[in-house]
Amino acid sequence: MDSADSSETRTASDSGLTPRLLAQRTLFAGTSPVANEELYAVVEKGESTRDRFSLSLHAGARANTNTFFGRFPASYWQRWTAVREVTASVRVLSTTSCRVLLVASDIGGHRRIVGATTADGQGTVALSSALDQFVDGGSLWLEFEALDAEVTFDQIEWSVEAALPPRPVAVAICTFNRADDCAKTVAALASDTTVVERLETVYVVDQGTDPVQDRELFQQVAPAFGDRLQYIRQPNLGGAGGFTRGLFEASASSDDTDVILMDDDILCEPETVLRLSAFANCTISPALIGAEMLFLYNPNYLLATAERVDLATLRRGLPTDQYSEHNYNVLEELPERRVDAQYNGWWSCLIPAEALRRIGLPLPVFFQWDDVEFSLRAGRAGIPTITLPGAAVWHADFYWKDVDGFAHYFSTRNGLITAALDPGFAPSALAKNLARDISRSIVSMQYGLAHTQLRALEGFLGGPGALVDGGQAALASVNAERKRFSETVTRPASELPIVPVRRADPPPQSHREDLVLAKRALWQARGRLEPGPVTVSFEDAQWWHVSRFAHVFVTDASQSGVRERRFDRELAAEMTGRLFGVMKRFRADAPTVAEAYRREFPQLTSRENWARLYGK
Repeated sequence: MDSADSSETRTASDSGLTPRLLAQRTLFAGTSPVANEELYAVVEKGESTRDRFSLSLHAGARANTNTFFGRFPASYWQRWTAVREVTASVRVLSTTSCRVLLVASDIGGHRRIVGATTADGQGTVALSSALDQFVDGGSLWLEFEALDAEVTFDQIEWSVEAALPPRPVAVAICTFNRADDCAKTVAALASDTTVVERLETVYVVDQGTDPVQDRELFQQVAPAFGDRLQYIRQPNLGGAGGFTRGLFEASASSDDTDVILMDDDILCEPETVLRLSAFANCTISPALIGAEMLFLYNPNYLLATAERVDLATLRRGLPTDQYSEHNYNVLEELPERRVDAQYNGWWSCLIPAEALRRIGLPLPVFFQWDDVEFSLRAGRAGIPTITLPGAAVWHADFYWKDVDGFAHYFSTRNGLITAALDPGFAPSALAKNLARDISRSIVSMQYGLAHTQLRALEGFLGGPGALVDGGQAALASVNAERKRFSETVTRPASELPIVPVRRADPPPQSHREDLVLAKRALWQARGRLEPGPVTVSFEDAQWWHVSRFAHVFVTDASQSGVRERRFDRELAAEMTGRLFGVMKRFRADAPTVAEAYRREFPQLTSRENWARLYGK
């Protein structure tokens, strides 16, 4: 075999090597037809065949792994770990010669070759690259070329020197009446023997009334884990209670087990478990290692490369800086710059054992913001959150979920709790922004949503005692109260009368938004509305547009049907009056309530409190 001077090449027969940790594998296909093969590898020229772990190129064909899952995130490894070199080993099955290149990029996407070899016949080649020129961005990948005859490349592994054995890692899956989805996620993990061997335990925390254990698929794949699969039934304590149960159990049996929290309804890429765990093993100090989220309905699109939160507006999913990418087609172009995250969603996120020892368990807030609060708390304790490129799962697109639902209660209340626990708690800014949000709900004739938002504020002001049952009472009461409001019900589109479609005008200029909001409220008070009925698409259902009509049918975000909104003078007056009262109370009491949450925080996040909720 011939090698370029810039690379280090060795065969599998070399001995005396330092123990190495498998950081990631090069894959050529996903575990589902939903996963586009070009997310793994691209054939640039010629004919080829592939399966998940191997690629066969016909004579003259070329391929590369400069792809979403094919890249090695060199910039993140250089920034966050002590690893100074990575080696990619490739088994070559051929009767003739072929070429393998190790290629790097920088923050501008410029390509440079850092290693090359021409292999003759069968064997394993290895190309190494120093991780010393990637601070601001850049990745590594492989390129393959079959020169004279068909060549197969497989068993491709990226490894790094490991001073210590890999730490134990567990997966905790929380589920509530998504038995089929959960069974598929467990099956995806079970399909990968390397991942199965790597896992110490898989916790399936079932909080529903439709047991996952009754599914035939679950019963078929469970033996792959043996007694390492722990199936736990418990009352519905939301995502916070389900995920925390996995952390609770893992930390009870071992004080050094990392836990990967994983949603039940994802399309799981099991390789992500391997990559999250390997990276966590190598970080200089403990860190939360989050997977990226690809859209399940638009599977070539990435939600974000990194996210932050604004605690003054309770907005999540914001860009961390001008270089973080959102709603990004990763087949068109790949992000190059390294960006830092403030938090990571728990669709898949590794929680290191040290984090639990240092900051405790999550808050019993049922669901919504539990992941954000935990990341912010960890950050204040010196534990960063890192969203790792190339480690990802597919999750249902968020914009298909309508904000007018019971979840908005927990989103607003828990956002306020999270803000209250932060040293920069700013109740005046929150009051101003929340009053604006609720006013927009009122003029949009979303009286059920306005009620839900007001109840969330009242729930926050009620103090930490509302968390004593883990959120079950709040869930029941909010769902019951929302039945009063007819526009919270989604109706079949076939029930729509024949009415005109009204498109939205451009939004008001930002400095005029409050003025326009006041104007719309005045129009409603004076009855100066277009009578309707009209129909408005979801994308056009903006507050400044919908508030012009007295009767409107609005498409639900899920596209499953429509919601009928009618101007109701009594409800509008009721909600407006409540808004003034709640905001007056919030401005007066929020600092004292925040102090109560901070005072009770150690007890709320303690093992003793969670043991009580679990009936242990």
